[in-house]
Amino acid sequence: MQNSAEYKFKLKELPKEQRPREKLIKYGPDVLKNGELMAVILNTGYRKETVMELSHRIIKEYGSKAIVQEKNVGRLMENLGIPLVKACQIVACFELGRRFFKEEPGRFPTIRSPEDAYRYLEGMKKLKKEQFRGLYLNTRNKIIHDEIISIGTLTANLVHPREVFQPAIEYLAAGIIIAHNHPSGDPNPSEDDLAVTRQMVGVGRTMAIEVLDHIIIGNERYVSLKDKGLM
Repeated sequence: MQNSAEYKFKLKELPKEQRPREKLIKYGPDVLKNGELMAVILNTGYRKETVMELSHRIIKEYGSKAIVQEKNVGRLMENLGIPLVKACQIVACFELGRRFFKEEPGRFPTIRSPEDAYRYLEGMKKLKKEQFRGLYLNTRNKIIHDEIISIGTLTANLVHPREVFQPAIEYLAAGIIIAHNHPSGDPNPSEDDLAVTRQMVGVGRTMAIEVLDHIIIGNERYVSLKDKGLM
């Protein structure tokens, strides 16, 4: 018999009032947490994860702001270890939302300082895995695109300049802010962090797309390599 502490409830085994779909029908979407809304979209779990566990893990590992901007099905499958159908559901859902609210004022802020960038990216401090992101700005320093570039320990081998600069070309960005988190909580840069920064700055000069800063996010504090004179 399975240990009760390890038993995982399926949605159909939960009381009706606790099931995301039933809550959505009865109370509307406002009362549902992000993980519950994701569970409604995914409908079923995967392998050893229930749909609720899968939904919460997706949001926790990717971050709510970043998952909204993810368009690459293959990358989503690889980073989260989920099947093709689940990855397609997620990408399609948020693409639909982007199209409906494309002109929503204030959706992306203007970044005028490292502190502005940190405020936008602050949710990364809660991530359990290292995540490398690019913020793509126009000539008025407004974010026009936000993309997860990689998940995993940051090295020059993991991050290829093509993955960083391709969105800049696609969205006609004037500048890029790169950022990543240190799950250890210490935002001080490693030698790999500095090497990646130098590589990206060099490529940016060649392409006339400025890498404006590299923000490293720790637990309740951050380091701006621009401010530290390290780029």
